[in-house]
Amino acid sequence: MLGLQFGPILAKYPAFLEGLWLTVQLSVGAITLGSFVGLIAAALRSMGPKPVQWIVRVYVEAIRNTPFLVQLYIIFFGLPSVGITISAIQASILAMTINLGAYSTEIFRAGIESIHRSQLEAGQSLALTRVQIFRHVVLVPAVAKVWPSLVSQFILIMLTSSVCSFISVEELSGAAYTIQSETFQSFEVYIIAGLLYLGLALILKTGLAALGIQLFGRKRVAKSATIRVPEVLP
Repeated sequence: MLGLQFGPILAKYPAFLEGLWLTVQLSVGAITLGSFVGLIAAALRSMGPKPVQWIVRVYVEAIRNTPFLVQLYIIFFGLPSVGITISAIQASILAMTINLGAYSTEIFRAGIESIHRSQLEAGQSLALTRVQIFRHVVLVPAVAKVWPSLVSQFILIMLTSSVCSFISVEELSGAAYTIQSETFQSFEVYIIAGLLYLGLALILKTGLAALGIQLFGRKRVAKSATIRVPEVLP
């Protein structure tokens, strides 16, 4: 029985690092844009006109009930058919943004709807507009209450970026596939890739948890872990 041989694999560390860096870039872009989409969609779903609420609901249900790979293929192969040409990396960020936006919509909505009605009425009594009420009364407490769920979803979308290798994006999984095709040492390659994903997930989890405490305070974030949110696994 042959033992594991990591020497030839570790010699490929520049390729691993390049793939890891691209995974980070995809994740940061998708998390930033997807959070914005989710927050706006959640606000419209909770406080917007009925037709707008219906449109947001259709968007959320369509994304949450179709595979991410299908969504990625529709964007990457479908858009050029209508004259919109984008690169594989752009398609990946767009698909990840749309996917995260749908899932984070439901998370943000859970936070918004957890705000007690008396707080909204207090804002109305001060003659605040709906936008002002959302900004000054609803937004911060709502995000604080669902922050742990958001962190989990951010980690999931980072891991989901591995699917982008199917359209030849050389992120971490794509780099691992290339390396194993050159070395024929699949087991060792994917052990290293798995460890890199694990390390990145732990860094992301720790960093975002610290950010939540910095933004909202330790007690508020700890208490928010008990809030019930809809199922958000892709």
